[in-house]
Amino acid sequence: MEIYQATIVDLEGVSNLFNLYRMFYEQTSDIEGAKNYIKERLERKDSVIFVVKDKQKYVGFTQLYPTFSSISMKRAWILNDLYVDEEARKQGIGEMLLHKAEEHAIKTGAKSISLSTAPDNDSAQKLYEKNGYKQDTEFLHYELSLN
Repeated sequence: MEIYQATIVDLEGVSNLFNLYRMFYEQTSDIEGAKNYIKERLERKDSVIFVVKDKQKYVGFTQLYPTFSSISMKRAWILNDLYVDEEARKQGIGEMLLHKAEEHAIKTGAKSISLSTAPDNDSAQKLYEKNGYKQDTEFLHYELSLN
């Protein structure tokens, strides 16, 4: 297996995984929308996407968005998406992606990586906790939906 930062060459493979990821979170399949979204991220370089391939098959990805911490006056990253193809689970791919994200965050001088997951996604929570992520008990997070 190989893990690396995705480029426009990986558009099809990453878009397919991204579409499956969205479907996992109960969104309607929209491969064209997924492709347009990922293409825009790659062209604008406003996110960092790492992908795992097993031979020629795309089996997992994670997407990081940059942000900043005013308190620490440092860069931070939001790990917004992490997905492993159903057939490739239980092979350490999620952990590979988390390690690659951490390596990238360290390399860019970031203070932290933050992420969110569904309260019922127990397997993801176990993976994150196993890899040093701690549930935030200091701050409440709020969101304003702008539909």
